[in-house]
Amino acid sequence: MSAVESPPPSLEARIHGLLPVLSPAQARIAAEVLRDPAAVASSTIGQLAERCGTSLPSVTRFCLALGLSGYAELRLTLAAESGRTSLSWERGTGSEVGPDDSLDDVLRTLLRTDTRALEDTVAALDVGALGRAAAAISDARRIDLYAVAGSAAVAEDLRLRLHRIGRAASTWSDVHTALASSALLGAGDVAVGISHSGETLEVIEPLTGSGRQGATTVAVTNYPRSPLAEVADIVLVTAARDVTLRTGGLAGRHAQMLVLDALYLGVAQRDYPLAEQAFDATADAVATHRHRP
Repeated sequence: MSAVESPPPSLEARIHGLLPVLSPAQARIAAEVLRDPAAVASSTIGQLAERCGTSLPSVTRFCLALGLSGYAELRLTLAAESGRTSLSWERGTGSEVGPDDSLDDVLRTLLRTDTRALEDTVAALDVGALGRAAAAISDARRIDLYAVAGSAAVAEDLRLRLHRIGRAASTWSDVHTALASSALLGAGDVAVGISHSGETLEVIEPLTGSGRQGATTVAVTNYPRSPLAEVADIVLVTAARDVTLRTGGLAGRHAQMLVLDALYLGVAQRDYPLAEQAFDATADAVATHRHRP
């Protein structure tokens, strides 16, 4: 039976992934597309350019940056996606939280945002890159994980999972110790940098140093053209959108956890008998510490 193919990532997810590297003119176009996609779908290229205070070539370049053939494909894609999601714009199911929203509205917003983040992440993720990262970690002599703040908790979860299947890894959230560790890596080692924005210097610097030492470097970020992605050998992209008062929040972390869980399982699959044996041994070791009435 052939594998079921995931749908392509939504246009909204692609736009959010490019926001940090768009020119000012293209950023205005992106904002207008995100604000009212249905209106853009029914506009001519000239009308959109006029509303955004930019030129026709800028609109075309924006379309090409999204991987589209031109403005005609942008309109068709927006029309199709607006039709599929027209019911989602009812109160409480959008992507923003207002001061007067009820807690029921907030819960619906979070559910929609997190579900959309996971779906778009699966659609956007390069499975080939995921496989290469899993192979590198499986064969690695040493594994370093670099992350700070919220991403550090996600990195620690991956470290514990890898440890349970016999793949010892180290998590570094302090830049000084991270840089010191990266200086000792080399060929045959793997360094993983995790940052939602891809702009965290405490993650970029040790990952860059690891690469200079010859280690295979992996970036997990929401922005494929971010500085972190630029210095990595392998890039694993999430596709979460921030919600008001929740920048870099759980939607981003849930997407990171999905990618890293898939990475962990990919490592386990490469030597399944050994992973299963190690997992059973660690489960038995703590069995007596579970309460049994």
